[in-house]
Amino acid sequence: MSEQHTLITDLKVYRQPRVIALFFLALSSGFPWVMIGSALSAWLQEAGLSRSVIGYFGAVFAVYSVNFLWSPIVDSVKLPLLHRWLGQRRSWIVLCQVTIAALCIFISTLSIADNLHLVGITALLIAVSSATQDIAIDAYRIETFSESEGRMQSAGAAMATSGWWSGYAGLGAIPFLLVDGTTWQWQDAYIVLAALMLALATVTLVLKPARYTQVKAETIATLSLVKRVSTVIVEPISSFFKRNGVKLAMQILLFVFLFKIGEAFLGRMSIVFYKEIGFSNEQIGTYSKLVTWWITIIFSLLGGLVTLRIGQFKGLLIAGIAMAGSNLMFAWIANVGPSEHLFLAAVLVDGFTSAWSTVAFVGFISFLCDRTFTATQYALLASLSTFGRTTLSAYSGVLVDKLDGNWSLFFVLTSLAILPSLLLLGYLKRSYYAHWGANDR
Repeated sequence: MSEQHTLITDLKVYRQPRVIALFFLALSSGFPWVMIGSALSAWLQEAGLSRSVIGYFGAVFAVYSVNFLWSPIVDSVKLPLLHRWLGQRRSWIVLCQVTIAALCIFISTLSIADNLHLVGITALLIAVSSATQDIAIDAYRIETFSESEGRMQSAGAAMATSGWWSGYAGLGAIPFLLVDGTTWQWQDAYIVLAALMLALATVTLVLKPARYTQVKAETIATLSLVKRVSTVIVEPISSFFKRNGVKLAMQILLFVFLFKIGEAFLGRMSIVFYKEIGFSNEQIGTYSKLVTWWITIIFSLLGGLVTLRIGQFKGLLIAGIAMAGSNLMFAWIANVGPSEHLFLAAVLVDGFTSAWSTVAFVGFISFLCDRTFTATQYALLASLSTFGRTTLSAYSGVLVDKLDGNWSLFFVLTSLAILPSLLLLGYLKRSYYAHWGANDR
């Protein structure tokens, strides 16, 4: 078989209906980050709030780092009526999507100046609903393929990354374009965000159930207290350590915690940086959202193909190095000023590195999950990653203030923050081979 034919064969996996379905689910996974992230940050900044306060609002993202606490509920509890109609995974997804839309409508009735605490509480509730939705979506994605379809998991991770960024960057550009140079207010934009979320819920209704769901048949309510704790908490965690061994399991957990910290610090303050440096809402929407959207889609799919060929560990290493280098592009902008050409270049490089690193990372932790506890184990690993990203990055505004607004130095530090995880990756690779006796996938 020729190399060209092999490449064409690899590309065909993205045409499979079950892979395409993951794109639409991932849209609704990335979309809420606009509501409580970039759009809310811009709204707060225009309302005159300080960098530190805006950074503290990012603490709501910490919910994503602890959603493993209630992931056993999503794995086991059958929602009345919805479960019979949609099944275990899609019933939870639709419930969360409708809840997020309702909360968006509520936040559209609020004024930042008069209801700052209520806005924060609403943002927290959106984060809880979104984090719960992610549990079900990630489980659906993993259970779409059998355990023997490792290559398909990589393709699914690539499509999911494309979808997530389409929701965050593609749909995320809409509120910025609506409020720039028009009579629209941010409250009006949130009504549009709610309508889009309801549209995504409609799409979920027509998707087919996952093929390889293996959630336990009994609900939590039917179990004794001791059996309940063992089934939903102890068994998923002990299974992870038994399958991998304590040494490898601990190295995996530490790597997962460290890998995305530098990127998270950059992401939390990026909108504030763009506005302070002098870019307009229209420029932010066009470059950081629309351009990033297409770049991420393209390089997520290409990154998935590259990872298929060179293996997960090499893919993670190369993507991590590129991710560290891309952060320095923003330090360059900080020194030069609001150059559109440089902004475009930075967005292109950052979109490429973020897409590739995310595909490799998601594929890696998806492969590690035991199918008996899919939602719980993936949520545990993803939550640990999010904990490092969200909890620590909530202080990103404080760090910029401590640096007296020295954005250039701030971005250099975010680049250096990626290096510890790359050093750990070498030890992790050796431990993985020693435990499983496998070659790099």
